[in-house]
Amino acid sequence: MTKNIIKQFNVYELHAIDLLHLSIMKNRLFFQCSYDGCNYSGWQKQPNAITIEEEIEKKLAQLFPKEEIKIVGCGRTDAGVHSLQSFFHIDLPQNYSLSQLHFKLNNMLPKDIAIDNIFEVDDEAHARFDATKRTYHYFIHQNKSPFLQNNSWFFPHKLNVEDMNEAANLLLGKQDFTSFSKLHTDVNNNFCEIYSAKWEFVGKQLRFEICANRFLRGMVRAIVGTLLEVGQGKIEIFDIQSIIQAKNRSEAGYSVPAKGLYLAKVEYPYID
Repeated sequence: MTKNIIKQFNVYELHAIDLLHLSIMKNRLFFQCSYDGCNYSGWQKQPNAITIEEEIEKKLAQLFPKEEIKIVGCGRTDAGVHSLQSFFHIDLPQNYSLSQLHFKLNNMLPKDIAIDNIFEVDDEAHARFDATKRTYHYFIHQNKSPFLQNNSWFFPHKLNVEDMNEAANLLLGKQDFTSFSKLHTDVNNNFCEIYSAKWEFVGKQLRFEICANRFLRGMVRAIVGTLLEVGQGKIEIFDIQSIIQAKNRSEAGYSVPAKGLYLAKVEYPYID
């Protein structure tokens, strides 16, 4: 609007224009969510499949019908993978209550997807690129349980957990993890820095926890399968080094089922 046109409005009209301007201003919001991935083909939208991203976008579009709804997630999880803590961001109009948005969105989403928190961030904050650490958990149970069958992998084989942890220590540091990645992925390089990796018993389950700056597609499931082979004595502990150096997926162990895998934590410099 030019200055000449503005001069034609009286003070009440200008006040109305200011209110209109404020009504269309947007804030960047971070949403913390969690989900059971059993019924979904992963996070990312894709043709002819139901995904977490699609379900959330559809419900936000109903709440904000005049907005172009496109959320940006902290990363992708594969089909069947769960999340205890995940984040996405989106820019939305300021004329809303965060508490009402939280309440309405949770009521609209399926029972296996939850919005755990919503908060305002700087306009430049980015759910994917600003994440500094990601932590995954993988659960197995060794005694048959009808209550764990969809969220943990039944693996009734004897394991040497001490050997598995010794092998896991060889994963630490910044290395090329091509041997544990799915082929033909759209990334610039396969270097990741792993900060910690360990197996421990949690109740009746055995849990693998791994924390890194980033992960490749299928990386955690391939690492878990390889370490389980170490635990069974099928792979020697120090073979992990040669597997990494080979940069060849066929050198590593099998990929374990998705149902035992959880994105457990995503860390940002500006979120406690």
